[in-house]
Amino acid sequence: MTTAYIYDAIRTPRGRAKASGGLADLTPLQLLATLYEALQQRNGLDPAQIEDVVLGCVTQSGEQAGNVAKASLLYAGWPDHIPGITINRYCSSGLDALNFAGLKVQAGQARAVLAGGVEMMSRVPMMSDKAAIFSDPALIAQCRMLMMGSGADLVASLGEISREEVDQIAYQSQQRAAAARAEGRYKSIIPVQNPVKDITVSEDECIRADTTLDSLAAMEPVFAELGKQGADQLQLATHQQLSSIQHVHTAGNSPAMADAAALILVGDAALGEQLGIAPRVEIVSATSICEDPLEVISGCVLAAQRLLEQQGMNSADVDLFEVHEAFAATSIKCMRELNIHADKLNVNGGVIALGHPMGATGAIMLGTLLDELERQNLGSGLVAASGAAGTGTAMLIRRV
Repeated sequence: MTTAYIYDAIRTPRGRAKASGGLADLTPLQLLATLYEALQQRNGLDPAQIEDVVLGCVTQSGEQAGNVAKASLLYAGWPDHIPGITINRYCSSGLDALNFAGLKVQAGQARAVLAGGVEMMSRVPMMSDKAAIFSDPALIAQCRMLMMGSGADLVASLGEISREEVDQIAYQSQQRAAAARAEGRYKSIIPVQNPVKDITVSEDECIRADTTLDSLAAMEPVFAELGKQGADQLQLATHQQLSSIQHVHTAGNSPAMADAAALILVGDAALGEQLGIAPRVEIVSATSICEDPLEVISGCVLAAQRLLEQQGMNSADVDLFEVHEAFAATSIKCMRELNIHADKLNVNGGVIALGHPMGATGAIMLGTLLDELERQNLGSGLVAASGAAGTGTAMLIRRV
């Protein structure tokens, strides 16, 4: 099997997903066009060398409908012969896109593939595709398809995770992200011009450096009402050891909605020789799996655990972990069940602080992990992302 290497990983800043956000005036196609141009210039890349593009996007509606991967190639003026495909595995989509690209290279189907994702949540709101699986009460109950926040509260209840513990994770995420931004650790960011607001966006906008434990403690739980509408009843019927669901997640310890895009250049050894650049990491292995749908967010933990088992490894064998901070309870579950020390997990903050542009998050996390491995001169890293219905994907990378 051919070894798949990652040669570059770039992303836009994460913009606040509201009209006042720095990226909100740009379409998904415009956002991606900035990255296509940057990737080409950074690597001396001839676009004709690319044989496929795989992008994650969760809400494929409106401006993000119609196969945004192929549409973005056409908009950017890249060669017509390059195919593109858009995938949706919920919030792990960006990481799954990278896995699919890697598999194409490993199988010898392509020598150079772009992977990544895009989500403009200010312009294409979450749920605007009106999927019945999220809106039909009977279908929701039949398929046990709950919102991620409800799953997070179930995870907290099953793990006896307190409100103080989840707030501590959120505070740590904000502090780490603010420090990383101040120290310029997010090397993969490509500045984006917004001609409408006449600004250049060069930093993540969602970080709230002034967050305190007191301000977090003052916030009200946001998923208790969903619980009253039937989510609690459905979860308690399955988990009869629980007397109630503890609603501990607030806007402060949950992911922030964001706008962003990411691109990753994947190829075989010959691509690096052609471009005259060295690969940064190799893709060692990846796996996807689903956990209990009622827990919703636990898939990243199970996927990471499965991947380590497949490789005959444990958490001590991996230098850094970048695991989807899809609600604070996930991080606590991850540290407990995988025995990961806090100093190795999401060391530059997670999506609670940085924002969660759903289809792009997995690819952004990979770039963050890659940059930090290089900064600390470490060898291996594991990135894992969760999605709805218990979906989870994990990938192990190793520096070359």
